[in-house]
Amino acid sequence: MTSFLRTDRSRPVAIWLFAVAFLVLCMVIVGGATRLTGSGLSITQWKPISGVIPPMSTAAWQAEFANYQRIPQYQLVNRGMTLAAFKGIYWWEWAHRLLGRLLGVVFAVPFVVFLAMRILPTRLIWRCVLLFALGGLQGLVGWWMVSSGLETRVSVAPERLATHLGLALILYCALIWTAWEAWEGAPRSSHQPRWALAAAGVAAMAFFQSLLGALVAGNQAGLIYNDWPLMAGKVFPKAYWIGGFWRSLLHSQAAVQFNHRLGAYILLIAAVGLAIAAFRARELAQQTRALFVATGVLVLLQASLGVATLMARAPLSLSALHQTGAAIVLACAVTLAWRSQRA
Repeated sequence: MTSFLRTDRSRPVAIWLFAVAFLVLCMVIVGGATRLTGSGLSITQWKPISGVIPPMSTAAWQAEFANYQRIPQYQLVNRGMTLAAFKGIYWWEWAHRLLGRLLGVVFAVPFVVFLAMRILPTRLIWRCVLLFALGGLQGLVGWWMVSSGLETRVSVAPERLATHLGLALILYCALIWTAWEAWEGAPRSSHQPRWALAAAGVAAMAFFQSLLGALVAGNQAGLIYNDWPLMAGKVFPKAYWIGGFWRSLLHSQAAVQFNHRLGAYILLIAAVGLAIAAFRARELAQQTRALFVATGVLVLLQASLGVATLMARAPLSLSALHQTGAAIVLACAVTLAWRSQRA
């Protein structure tokens, strides 16, 4: 193992990890479009290897369509769908799964090459192994999510959707953090705990807000209470409580939308407030100050986009843009948290 101790940083490794993070971002975007188009349950079997090849004949397409016709979503929502329409939703889900397989290859092959070339910093080897394992776990969680919509539901369970997205975002954040570690190397000076803690708090809030957004999406809660800043003319919606703490928190359309709104307000106040404070704090390095300001601006834009998406009743274009914006905000917040760990 000592032969790997040439350096504590590697720019090629960093570029590779940033590229993998970008692929995860693409997966999140395509996954969001898959959900928005109602395509997520179109492939009813999990075939990690053979599933890479789509139906290649009329008979194969008919067999896939027959599988879909057996599940509640077809019987209760899409009964009478044509084969041509089925192909439209099938390709979204197939593309999402293909990206997942591509992600595994794009991670595994360079990892082995970098190990063989001895340019992967020793301190990052086990981190990369854990990242690969996390990617594999994400595939399992994805199928666990899909399976929730194949027997009794017409869509996937919202809590499983949030878990699936949350795990993808953890992988995304870990890739970005590790990429910066590879780019800059080990820290050689102490950080300022107050600012580092504040930056970590913003990143945590951005992540949690993304999970709340997943619950909104999973419950199709963006299609109701489309007024703002009130909800059906009230500050607190009457239908928040539907019986049981977890049932209300995870399955009440009023509750998940109210919680998402409240989380947005808290994140916005924190991010913009810290941006103003950092802009005035001359003890901060210029890069760190700029990242605080950039995060505050991005959160403000994302909140504005969220309001526009809600009031327009969540059209595909704005919803996809809003989800992409959330991932960009999170990337900036994680970069800020990483940078704030260094003087």
